[in-house]
Amino acid sequence: MEFFGKLIYTPEKASGEAVSKIESHTPKIEAPDIVKKGKLFELKVAVGPHPNTVQHSIRKIEVYYYEKERAFNPIHLATIRLTPEYAEPNVKLVLNLKKSGIMYVIAYCNLHGLWESRKEIKVEK
Repeated sequence: MEFFGKLIYTPEKASGEAVSKIESHTPKIEAPDIVKKGKLFELKVAVGPHPNTVQHSIRKIEVYYYEKERAFNPIHLATIRLTPEYAEPNVKLVLNLKKSGIMYVIAYCNLHGLWESRKEIKVEK
């Protein structure tokens, strides 16, 4: 039996046919490298270019935060469900972090599975 983490593709561990899907399936995270504690900032996530049809589309984007020094991680920040042909996999969240950590974004393609990217964010006082 496989651990769930082994079922998630990343650019670093994709192999075989999955290598050709890296660019179109890996979430792209846009966020500051450094934020101020308690100050709102924008996190933007985009997947693609990717088809957006009923037969083949990005159906879900999930955002998690691994907060350093927290006893139990990750913190689930958001799940965005996308309807094919109507909603594009391009979203923006407004966040407020208290401690430094790593943002994880997972995108689900109905044909090619789960794809992850991550970004470290430093929180300053």
